[in-house]
Amino acid sequence: MVPLLLVLLLALILFGAGFALKVLWWVAIAVLVIWLLGFVARPRTGGGRWYRW
Repeated sequence: MVPLLLVLLLALILFGAGFALKVLWWVAIAVLVIWLLGFVARPRTGGGRWYRW
């Protein structure tokens, strides 16, 4: 019974890690798209960066 519970626990942990990593990939892609849009749509006057840092 204990090995079965350990295998189920391991499967649950790996599923959770895989889901979290997939969500982080989507967040990274969204940030990259927003950054690229800001880079393309930056103001032409002044030639400065569109972000403050």
